[in-house]
Amino acid sequence: MKNEELIKKIQELKKEKNAVILAHYYQVAEIQDIADFIGDSLQLSQKAAETDADIIVFAGVHFMAETAKILSPSKKVLLPDLDAGCSLAASAPEKEFSEFVKQHPDHKVITYINCTAAVKTWSDVIVTSSNAVKIVESFPKDQKLIFAPDKNLGAYINGLTGRDMLLWDGACEVHETIRTESILKLKLEHPDAKLIAHPECKKPVLILADFVGSTAAMLGFTAKDSCTKFIVATETGIIHQMQKLSPDKQFIVVPADETCACNDCPYMKLNTLEKLYLCMLNEKPEITLSDEVIEKAKKPILRMLELSKNVAK
Repeated sequence: MKNEELIKKIQELKKEKNAVILAHYYQVAEIQDIADFIGDSLQLSQKAAETDADIIVFAGVHFMAETAKILSPSKKVLLPDLDAGCSLAASAPEKEFSEFVKQHPDHKVITYINCTAAVKTWSDVIVTSSNAVKIVESFPKDQKLIFAPDKNLGAYINGLTGRDMLLWDGACEVHETIRTESILKLKLEHPDAKLIAHPECKKPVLILADFVGSTAAMLGFTAKDSCTKFIVATETGIIHQMQKLSPDKQFIVVPADETCACNDCPYMKLNTLEKLYLCMLNEKPEITLSDEVIEKAKKPILRMLELSKNVAK
């Protein structure tokens, strides 16, 4: 089936089934263009919760669809490909993580939203890359903290806040593979370009960056900044929205290796238009969570929203 036909059928099913389609910035361009909302994981789940849709179709990865289910337990949540996992979320299995938490009973647990629903149940508060620094700083200086699962983001926050959080040893394979050698080569080739990087990158990359921020923050920065050329240290999918917002600017992705000028998340790219159509047609794969997990995992998310509001005052 051709893309045009798939798009038409998806739109028909969306209307027929009262569905809302969410697409993360790292999805292929065709899926981003058909989505009702495009954004970062938490923002998308919040948007879906505000709608009167009966079905949420999350074109992203497993933990994101779980978050949507946590915030919209009465809605049916679908993920086009059940194998669309996340290397960062997978780096913190619940069994090992729960033992780690039990070994440090005097620590509060701050968990990055890029983790499984099961790990969220062991957390005191969830953070995003946008609000992590503010939420960490909301804790007393003498409060011992665990930060999981991303050690690079945790180290970056430690550096900004002067904290000494205990870091879980996890990382995102997409950002972990970005090498300073590749960046230095691109900076030599494009001396007029600014380097923007996601805080999940390693410290040497972040030191070189002109701007460090979440996916949405990077998108906003490139749209507003006067520079017309950017070296982008994150997943390739974001370029589609950057180009749409700033068609006159040039964006160069830091390649994962020498074989291509890209840095794709293999899990994000498992979702296709055809899989999106089939999951809406058959209403599966469906994301299901027990009431207990939903209740426990929702508490640290609501705590984050509460703290974010208080910090903003």
